[in-house]
Amino acid sequence: MSINVGLLKRICELPGAPGFEKEIRDFILAEVSPLVDTVEVDNMGNIIAVKEGSRNPEKKRVMVAAHMDEIGFIVTHIDENGFLRFHTLGGFDPKTLTAQRVIVHGKKNLMGVMGSKPIHVMTQEERQKLPKTTDFFIDLGMKKEEVEKYVTVGDPITRERELIDMGDCVNCKSIDNRVAVFILLETLRTLQDPAYDVYATFTVQEEVGLRGASVSAHLINPDFGIALDTTIAYDVPGASPYEKITELGKGTAIKIMDASAICDYRMVTFMKETANEQGIPWQPEILTAGGTDTAGVQRMGKQGAIAGAISIPTRHLHQVIEMAHKEDIAASIDLLKACLEKIDGFVWSH
Repeated sequence: MSINVGLLKRICELPGAPGFEKEIRDFILAEVSPLVDTVEVDNMGNIIAVKEGSRNPEKKRVMVAAHMDEIGFIVTHIDENGFLRFHTLGGFDPKTLTAQRVIVHGKKNLMGVMGSKPIHVMTQEERQKLPKTTDFFIDLGMKKEEVEKYVTVGDPITRERELIDMGDCVNCKSIDNRVAVFILLETLRTLQDPAYDVYATFTVQEEVGLRGASVSAHLINPDFGIALDTTIAYDVPGASPYEKITELGKGTAIKIMDASAICDYRMVTFMKETANEQGIPWQPEILTAGGTDTAGVQRMGKQGAIAGAISIPTRHLHQVIEMAHKEDIAASIDLLKACLEKIDGFVWSH
């Protein structure tokens, strides 16, 4: 199965820092509306698109969550020379900020660069210290008077990087989690016969604490939950086998647990059996640090949900060079579609 790289490119490159998801949300709304029976946007900005099930007298609900936000920044100060200070929105390894371009989304979009103290004027002690996010500033190449025509404190900032094909993979900023947005859209495009009502939910503010998923799960009150998100593929030089979590090209990943959720053992079994029956390559995922919308979906409905997650192995997470394998992306689409079509055929009792 080939994937629509052009669509994935558009989705990844659109801006959408946590709390400022309007541009990516508008794009998703245009894409998803023809594919479902109803669409709504809740007060927080989550998109809830419903595709009705064909074998559903009990009105069972399956919530599938893919967060649309990306890690980014927010302007906190403009100094006397026009340089910006910022606060992070989401988790960053500070060393990844070095020598990067960003886009400041003010009254108009402005390209900026991450600047820091040149190594040539650092003391020996400074050279040996790990960088902090507070060591960086944003240079717009303008004087303060010009900057203030377009930028105010509170404006969002996103990272600048285009998606490219790289061997068997795609490489871009914000593969986390725009690849899951892509997977959910492409699944809906081919999903003809879902068993239960599918609540395809494109959530906001995951990167700052699973906030959108918690609100939407409370509203939907799902019986079943499937989160879609990236996971670590540490299959690179220097990694011990037990550290890899997942590997590129070995198939989609079925989450067993992460730091915020232990997946329901019934959902894990159902996903494994479905993948094996359909010949879909998969690998197990246990992620001991970091969490996803799985937790919000699992906990925030009135009775809780039988929840699990389909994860997309990704190298270089939370950098502008995130990399996912096209065959793993295709396998994730195949597994999600099969699960939504066959979920009524599994025995879900404890």
